[in-house]
Amino acid sequence: MTGLSVAGEELLRQLHAEYSGPLLGYTTRLLAGDRARAEDVVQETLLRAWRHPEVFAGSASAGETRSWLFTVARNLVIDLHRASRVRPLETAEAWDLLPDSDDATLDHVLVAMEVSDALAALSSDHRAVIEELYLRDRSVGQAAQSLGVPVGTVKSRAYYALRAMRIACEERGVLR
Repeated sequence: MTGLSVAGEELLRQLHAEYSGPLLGYTTRLLAGDRARAEDVVQETLLRAWRHPEVFAGSASAGETRSWLFTVARNLVIDLHRASRVRPLETAEAWDLLPDSDDATLDHVLVAMEVSDALAALSSDHRAVIEELYLRDRSVGQAAQSLGVPVGTVKSRAYYALRAMRIACEERGVLR
């Protein structure tokens, strides 16, 4: 704390001694028991108090000081909550959301991702036929009607689309 006056240093010590415990309890409750984040909020709250000594100078009563500190802490918790809703999940958090399972399930998910990539690599006409026939479980006639093309065109596109899918899956190591 270089450059901190003796009075400022004493104020910070006094605020920490008197309010850090109650602030920690308050922020821990607001953060659903996450003590580490609550400690960070308390530290940031006291840092802001140190940056704004005019709030505590002279006529500030104990009630005003407490109110200011708890308001700052609450606002910091709100900011953390808002930031977590906007920011995408971190990798570790995203993996925690996956259900507990064996390696076979993970392999299945990875294969599904590769097949999805292979499907995306097809031309739009071929992809549309595959989606109609296999993903929407439609007959050749229903697919032809939905796509607005003759039945023979659906059959031809399906043949070439499946060949292209096979090649794309082999390139990705899904098929051997």
